[in-house]
Amino acid sequence: MGSVVALVVRQVNPLLTLLDAKLHIAGSEILWREVIGNGFGLASAIGGMRRRVWAWPIGIAGNTLLFTVFVGGVFNTPQHLNMAGQAGRQLMFIAVSVYGWWSWYRHAKIETGLEHRGVDPRWAGNRERLVLVAAMLVGTAAFAQLFAAIGSYGPWAEAWIFTGSVLATYGMARGLAEFWLIWIAVDIVGIPLLVKAGYYPSATLYFVYAGFVAWGFVVWMRSMRPTTAPAAVPATSAR
Repeated sequence: MGSVVALVVRQVNPLLTLLDAKLHIAGSEILWREVIGNGFGLASAIGGMRRRVWAWPIGIAGNTLLFTVFVGGVFNTPQHLNMAGQAGRQLMFIAVSVYGWWSWYRHAKIETGLEHRGVDPRWAGNRERLVLVAAMLVGTAAFAQLFAAIGSYGPWAEAWIFTGSVLATYGMARGLAEFWLIWIAVDIVGIPLLVKAGYYPSATLYFVYAGFVAWGFVVWMRSMRPTTAPAAVPATSAR
């Protein structure tokens, strides 16, 4: 009787169907919500490169799905791993994305161009760069201890990814072009970690995203408004 009730619940509840749906490739089980969540993440990255406000809510939808993926001990994923750094990273994305969404929306409303971009890219100042580097090092060391204490898989790698993700998302919200470079540093560590843990769709996205990030960095550099150069002084005629 219990199995019949469970079957009926699953049929009438699309959320449970989504949570449990799996894709079978080469004898391995991959959750569809991991694939879909990463698809939302890639769409959000494309929107971020184009400086579109919709990048933020799309990203939030993907983060929500991926949170359930990385808390495998709770949501019964094929890996059965609790990756605290990756899961906490999704919650951080949601929180910072709310700020980014609000900031870009305000800018787009007053932006005079036809495309209503969410932000004007700029380089970080020397002080901002020092703060970013210091925050990356201190944050990684601190979160590694926290993740190790709660039994996270790969605490140092997860701490690097988590801290870099915080700084990159904040940098994107502020329009700092360096946020693309921080993402590259995150991907370099994230790809081998996720492959080792068996999260193949996420590892694949990281690999694709690394190339996309390099492209986005170039796009943002080209879109920066050049500083106004001082007017040239006309040469005095020798005659």
